[in-house]
Amino acid sequence: MKITRKIINKIFTGDNRLSILDKRYLPRWSVVFLDSIFCVISWYLVFFILKETPLIFPETFSFTSQILLILGVNIFFFFLFKTYSGIIRHSTFTDILKLAFSTFLATVSLGLISYLYFGTFGTKLFLNTSLVLLLLISFTFMLFFRIVVKEVYQLLKNTATNSFKKHVAIVGVDDHTISLAKALTTESNLPFRLVGFITENFDSKRYKILGKPVIPLKDNLAEIVEKYEIEGVLIISESLTGKEKNQIVEACLAQNVEIFNVPLLETWNRKEDIKNQIKPIQIEDLLERDPIAIENDSIAKDLEGKRILVTGGAGSIGSEIVRQIAEFNPKLIVILDQAESALHELEIYLDQHYPNLNFIIELANISNMYRLEMLFTKYEFEMVYHAAAYKHVPLIERNPHEAIYVNILGTVNLSVLSVNHNVKRFVMVSTDKAVNPTNVMGASKRAAEMYVQSLQNSKELETKFITTRFGNVLGSNGSVIPHFRKQIAEGGPVTVTHKDIIRYFMTIPEACQLVLQAGTMGVGGEVFVFDMGKPIRILDMAERMIRLSGLEPYEDIEIKITGLRPGEKLYEELLNDTSTSLPTHHPKIMISKVPVAQFDEINQKIKKIIKTATRHKDKEVVILLKDLVPEYKSENSEFEALDFLK
Repeated sequence: MKITRKIINKIFTGDNRLSILDKRYLPRWSVVFLDSIFCVISWYLVFFILKETPLIFPETFSFTSQILLILGVNIFFFFLFKTYSGIIRHSTFTDILKLAFSTFLATVSLGLISYLYFGTFGTKLFLNTSLVLLLLISFTFMLFFRIVVKEVYQLLKNTATNSFKKHVAIVGVDDHTISLAKALTTESNLPFRLVGFITENFDSKRYKILGKPVIPLKDNLAEIVEKYEIEGVLIISESLTGKEKNQIVEACLAQNVEIFNVPLLETWNRKEDIKNQIKPIQIEDLLERDPIAIENDSIAKDLEGKRILVTGGAGSIGSEIVRQIAEFNPKLIVILDQAESALHELEIYLDQHYPNLNFIIELANISNMYRLEMLFTKYEFEMVYHAAAYKHVPLIERNPHEAIYVNILGTVNLSVLSVNHNVKRFVMVSTDKAVNPTNVMGASKRAAEMYVQSLQNSKELETKFITTRFGNVLGSNGSVIPHFRKQIAEGGPVTVTHKDIIRYFMTIPEACQLVLQAGTMGVGGEVFVFDMGKPIRILDMAERMIRLSGLEPYEDIEIKITGLRPGEKLYEELLNDTSTSLPTHHPKIMISKVPVAQFDEINQKIKKIIKTATRHKDKEVVILLKDLVPEYKSENSEFEALDFLK
C-alpha cells in the first residue's frame, strides 16, 4: 500500500501532475467531432453486419456519399439540440434525453429523405433495417463515450485527491460515530479518507461498518497506526469522558498522530461546510470535567420577557452571557461596553445568528454616572449582569487608579442606579483573585464585592445583589491559552512565569452557565463560588499545547521561564474550600462565607478611595485599599513595602 501511494503521489504532484483534472470541460468542437466519428464508425458496422445477409444495399449513392449525408443530418440535429453544450463529466438525464432525441430524429429524417427520393426517382437511398441499426449503434457509442468520460474523470479525481487525503480512523462505534463516517464517505471534498473504526468493544477484525474495518484496540496503538497508515484520529468529545479523551490524546501524541475533535452531528451548524465542523482538538477540550447540568426552567422563568442589561457585553464573558440569555427569549438585551470594535463585531454576529433577538448596542463607560442614568431611565431594566471589569493583573498593578474607576466606581454607579430604578436582580461577575488578594486588581474586585454585599444588608431593597466568583476562563480575551497559541504559531518561545505555577480553569460557556444559574438561586447578598475542578500546572499545559500543534517542546518550540509578574500568585486559593464555603442544591455552586461590614463604613471608605484615584495618587489609593481589604497583601509588587506601614 505504501508503494502504491508513493507512485500515485509521484504521478499527481510536481511536474508530473496530470493536467487533465484542471480542464474545465472538453472543447465543444471536440464533442461534435467525436460524435461524428461515432456515426461514421456505426455506419461501417451496419454495412459489415448486413453484408452477409440476403438484404441488398441500394447503390443509388456511393458509400462515401451515404456517409456524408448521414453526417450532415446528424450534425444538424447535434446543433439543433446542442448535444455538445453540456459538460460531459457532469452529464445528467436531460443531456442523455437530448442525445436520444437528436439521434432518433436524425434517423427518422434519413428515412424520410430515402422515401422522398424513392417517390421521385423510384429507388431508395437506405434500407430501413440499416437505419434502425444505425440508430441503435450510434446512440450506444455516443452514450458509452459520455459514461466513460464521466467515470474516468471521477476515477482520476478520486485517485488524485485520495493520495493527498489524510488517513484517519474514528474512535468508537455507536450511532454518532457511524453518522460521522457516513458524512466522511459521502463528501468527496473533505481532506480525510476513512480507514476504519478503533474501539475496545470488539475483539475481532471481521466486523465491517460501511465497508470499513472495525479495528480492535488491545494495548498497542503503534501497531494499528503502522498497519493502517493512520495519520489522524477523529473523536466525538460528547461520547467520551474527560479521562478517556486524555488517554487517547496521550497515546496518539506518542505516535505523532493528529487528533481531531468533532461535535455531535445534531449540533452542527448546517450553514457551514462539513469540514469546518472537524477541527484539531484544543486544550480546552481536554479538561477532565463532568458536563454541567443547569436548571433551564428556573433560568427561563427569570429571563423570559425581561429587559436585561449586560455590562462588559463585548468581552469574552459578557458576550457569552448575551448568547446564553438569547436562548431564553428576553424582551430586550442592552449590551453595554466601551470597546467599539468588539461591540461592532458582536452586533454583526448577533444579527447573523439571532435574527429574532431584540437587542441594542450601547457604547458607554460605566464610570460615567450621567450616561448610565440616561440608559436606566430609557430602558427600565429588570435585570443587570455586571461583567465589565479591568482584569489584567500586571497592567492594573501599574495603573491602580484605572482599576478604581471601572472595578469600584463602575460597580457603585450600577448598584445605586439598580436600587433607584427597582431592578429585580443584579448579578456581578467577580474573580478568584478577590480571595486573599495579592494585587490591585483582586483587591478592587473584593472592594466591589464588599460594597454590594453591605448595600444589600443596609436596608430592605427590592434589588437582589448576587455575586459570582470563578477562576481563569479558558480562551477568554488576553488569557494564557490564546497567548500560548500565538507564541506557538510564531515559532516560540512559549513564556511561563514559573515552573510550579498552577491555576484553576473553566471554559467560557461553563462559567456563564453557572452565572445564569447562580443568578436564579440568590436571595440577596450571597457570594457564589464555582467548583473549578482540579488545578492545572501551567508548564504542563504549555507542553501539551505544543504537542497538540504537532511539535515537540524544548526541541521545536522552546519554553522560557520568565519569573512571576507583579502581583501574581504562585497558587490560587481554593474556591471550594469546605472551611470557607457552604453547599447549595447545585453541586457546582457553593456560597462563600465572608464577613459583611456596615454599609456606612464601607461607603465612606470607598468614596475616599475614588476621590484619591481621581488625583492619580496611586500609592495612597493602594494604602486605602489595604485598609478597606485587610487580607490584601501585595506579592512581587512595588507596593509590598506598604504592608509594613500598618
